[in-house]
Amino acid sequence: VQLQASGGGLVQAGGSLRLSCVASGFTLDHYGIGWFRQAPGKEREGVSCISSSGGRTYYADSVKGRFTISRDNAKNTAYLQMNSLKPEDTAVYYCAAVYWVPSFSGDEACRGVYEYDYWGQGTQVTVSS
Repeated sequence: VQLQASGGGLVQAGGSLRLSCVASGFTLDHYGIGWFRQAPGKEREGVSCISSSGGRTYYADSVKGRFTISRDNAKNTAYLQMNSLKPEDTAVYYCAAVYWVPSFSGDEACRGVYEYDYWGQGTQVTVSS
């Protein structure tokens, strides 16, 4: 049972990357997905979260209008499309899955209110100026 995050890399400012989060050993259908990031010397930050159905999404203010979270339950995969990348987006990005309860909100999911069931390994995103 694991989550596998991939798609990171080195990109120039203004560029784009798409991160993928693939689940194996379980199905994502009933799980919300959160993308988190942690830069050196900084606390982990919730970037974007999506409910199990995809009907609820949340974005941190710092990425609104630039990042898009999505999911394809048929492929057991979630994505984070990152456009107009900035040097301050440089961090290790992690995906995580939480069993979704109808009362959950994307905001609380990204603020770490809920205890996530599974975490993927990180994928490094580096944005050069």
